[in-house]
Amino acid sequence: MSPVKGSEIPAKLVPSAFSYVNGEAFGRQDYVDPPAEILEQQVPGVVQSDLQGNEFQTNIQFRGFESSPVQGVAQGLAVYQNGVRINEAFGDIVNYDFLPEIAIQDMTIITGNPIYGLNALGGALTIQMKDGFSYQGAEVVTLGGSFGRVQGNAQVGMQSGNWAAYFAAERIKDQGYRDFSESDLRRMYADVGFRNSKGEFHVNLTAADTSFGVTASAPIQLLAVDRERTFTSPQTTDNKMIMPSINASYNVNDNITVSGLAYYRRFEQSHDDGNISEAEPCDDDPGILCMEGEEATDITGNLIPTPDGELGSIDSTGQTADSWGTAIQMANDADLYGHGNHFIVGASYDHGQVTFNAQSELAVFQPRFVVTPTGTTFGGPDEVAPKLIDTENTYVGLYITDTFEVNDRLAVTVGGRYNYASIELTDLTGEDPALNGTNTYERFNPAAGLTYQLTPGITAYGGYSEANRAPVPAELACSDPERPCLIESFLVADPPLEQVVSNTWELGLRGENIATDGSSKLTWNAGLFRTYNNDDIITVVTNSTRGYFQNGADILRQGIEAGLTYQTSKWQAYANYAYIDATYESDFILNAPDNPSARESICDASDFEEEEEEGEEEGELACIAVRPGDKLPGIPPHRFKAGMDYWVTDKWKVGGDIIGVSSQYFFGDDANQQPQLDGYWRVDLHTSYQITPRIQLFALANNVFDKEYGVFGTFFNLAGGNEGAEADPDLGEDFFTNPRTITPAPPAVIYGGAKIALW
Repeated sequence: MSPVKGSEIPAKLVPSAFSYVNGEAFGRQDYVDPPAEILEQQVPGVVQSDLQGNEFQTNIQFRGFESSPVQGVAQGLAVYQNGVRINEAFGDIVNYDFLPEIAIQDMTIITGNPIYGLNALGGALTIQMKDGFSYQGAEVVTLGGSFGRVQGNAQVGMQSGNWAAYFAAERIKDQGYRDFSESDLRRMYADVGFRNSKGEFHVNLTAADTSFGVTASAPIQLLAVDRERTFTSPQTTDNKMIMPSINASYNVNDNITVSGLAYYRRFEQSHDDGNISEAEPCDDDPGILCMEGEEATDITGNLIPTPDGELGSIDSTGQTADSWGTAIQMANDADLYGHGNHFIVGASYDHGQVTFNAQSELAVFQPRFVVTPTGTTFGGPDEVAPKLIDTENTYVGLYITDTFEVNDRLAVTVGGRYNYASIELTDLTGEDPALNGTNTYERFNPAAGLTYQLTPGITAYGGYSEANRAPVPAELACSDPERPCLIESFLVADPPLEQVVSNTWELGLRGENIATDGSSKLTWNAGLFRTYNNDDIITVVTNSTRGYFQNGADILRQGIEAGLTYQTSKWQAYANYAYIDATYESDFILNAPDNPSARESICDASDFEEEEEEGEEEGELACIAVRPGDKLPGIPPHRFKAGMDYWVTDKWKVGGDIIGVSSQYFFGDDANQQPQLDGYWRVDLHTSYQITPRIQLFALANNVFDKEYGVFGTFFNLAGGNEGAEADPDLGEDFFTNPRTITPAPPAVIYGGAKIALW
């Protein structure tokens, strides 16, 4: 019922939906598939989306809310590891690539509970790691396969009396299924714990060093030439993280438990992104470069001469984040007036300090859309001048919740959380005073619900809850329509944004049936949900590479979720379905310069006066009109998953999974006027054979029918793309005629390996 251990109550008393995935699901796939893929299989409302074109850096989308490693994506899930909020300080992004999969004990998605603090608009994801009390033994897993995949995992856990220790490490190298998409991951987790009748104490450490070739979406015409092709390189990301934390609980008596945690987190990231340049030869002097009608200068203030070749840029960003925090909680499950009662009160404090930098370097295109630097860094205009800012976040939360068992069937839960957020931005260059400022937000989010035992094995639940998301520094620092930012890169000013508030209603049934002899078990759930966001933050695109954030959209996400699992001694199976209807509920005008349906005439009714003047000169202004009922891009309404495992013999197991996802609108098509990105289905198979009690061989085949489909779609600028195509002898001038781009899904892959238990 909260991120901190010690707040657990029986599942039958929880007045909202939840999905639990234990660590066996990762072992079932032999730690090959990343957490997002396991959640996609096991949780009805989850699908993956992929903005970056790398299987280790995908988004988790739940009920139409995103949890993403990409800066600038609105984050709608609060994510906790051992009770520590791991949404990074600058943009609330979540780097799932830091988690050694072999060390994950379980993952749970919880909805309708504001106790989980900021960002829990769609819910919260809790990740519990293993320790020496929950795992004893030693295991090594090695595997290899398609596209140069080489992977090694190891874990060891032991307990001696009241003490226990656990250690896990993973190393993955993969060349990727597209050009320039190699990945290298090194990550570890360690825990030392003490436990006795009065309490428990743990010290743990998570550390990771990862690098990725982030290939992103590519024009469909380019992918038709070669499915491995990429559109503009380099696109690389390097991450480093270290996080020590302390978790403790103390049993004051048989009913009262006091728990707490403290942590420190260091996160470093550098990102290089090859792009089409906004610079072009000046009209009155083609020998020098201009940008938006203004002469471009280097960092010393000199005019930049026009180089030979088609112009590109390499936009680089970096951040160093230091975060720390603490939480304390008291849980009391003593009866109240002779009735069962579960009372929780707690507080949390999180502080983050980030230094963020950005710069843009002039480059030229080579064949295959490779962008090579010229050595000249832009110093102006202001929009592309180097940026260096400092941000400080302070988040404070106070929460309380109580579940009262009215009788042996009915239980009522009420509670809420007060959130306070202070976000301070400081320009360190002295050139951008408009960035300086402090924004504060506060809100109390209530929740109430009930559960009713219809039969001993069937529970009905219903509830209402509210949650809020404060704008993050990355959004606040790019919210001035008169000074749009290079998306995901440049920060120019910080007009205030309003916080986003969600209102969620839920209603459902869940049940469990265990055979009297224990030979089989059936669990199932079915539910409805409705979440309404007021004045949500959206991205306004002003041209192909620039935009800003603003409040302005009311958004409704509603739908149906259902799932079941069945297990016997010989086989186990699951099936999940979700329908997500995500629509805009307000009218507004969006600039959409690359959308073929956009028209300049539509902009006349908007607030784009300044952009309209520039657009008439540059030919870039074009808008779409979004109306109530229009579907949100990137959210497929239907998603179906099913799978099973069958033990052919005591030693040989075979299994498979199927995932089906319906079509979705392209990003940038908020008015729903363009053809959708096609839906898809995929089949994965796996098998294992236990040679000896300690040695197991296994094999996996994903996307066995080699289905070609996209998992993300958007539009690109045809004129700029064709300039880059001129540098490629395989394509030539005016190659591109279709502005649609997609991120292609991985083709058929095969992996094989061995799992060895050392003791």
